[in-house]
Amino acid sequence: MTDAPISVLLVDDQSLFRAGIRMLVDSQPDLTIVAEAEDGAVGVARAVDLRPDVVLMDVRMPVMDGIEATSAILERFDAAGVPAPRIIVLTTFDLDEAAATALRRGASGFLLKDTHPEFLLAAIRTVYAGNAVIAPSATVELFRHVGGGTTSPVPPEFSTLTSREHDIFLFAAAGLSNAEIAAQEFVSEATVKTHISRVLAKLGLRDRVQLVIYAYEHGLVDPGRLHPHG
Repeated sequence: MTDAPISVLLVDDQSLFRAGIRMLVDSQPDLTIVAEAEDGAVGVARAVDLRPDVVLMDVRMPVMDGIEATSAILERFDAAGVPAPRIIVLTTFDLDEAAATALRRGASGFLLKDTHPEFLLAAIRTVYAGNAVIAPSATVELFRHVGGGTTSPVPPEFSTLTSREHDIFLFAAAGLSNAEIAAQEFVSEATVKTHISRVLAKLGLRDRVQLVIYAYEHGLVDPGRLHPHG
């Protein structure tokens, strides 16, 4: 018995772009486009009905934009108490305030529409596995953009992290992968994954994108140390 392919909902108002992405995604045996939507409102409805694994979400669309659609999808799933799909925001602009806002609302990734096809496919698989994806060219500047150049006090829950969790938080916030953190801490990748899950739970964060945003907003990491693969 084979595993079901990763189901993808594509939300974009450009029919030609959707057709190209559908051909690309459906060419992969482990991925499938389960539906398309031409605006954010339709995207929300189809996400709720179909419960896809991953949503590819355009930022600028009529009726409801990608930011509001991202928020609405995550709110609907959270209210229902079921795991929400991972959302990758797609935009034309490298440093996009809308994309930064979508990440703060809970999107799991941010890519440019002209990204390499293989990178897009890898991004779908990466966010499905629970990791984050950020357009390589935009990582450091994007988080400067998100933070607006200011920091706020460190919340009290940060002090509940153990010493090991604190160290792993800082490595993850700097953009290191689980394998890189494991090498730094001399532990297994599975152990790192467990610690990351505990850190996210203690800090009330959805994923590693929000972890990086949290770290930068509270002045816990130097953005110059961020790795391009996020």
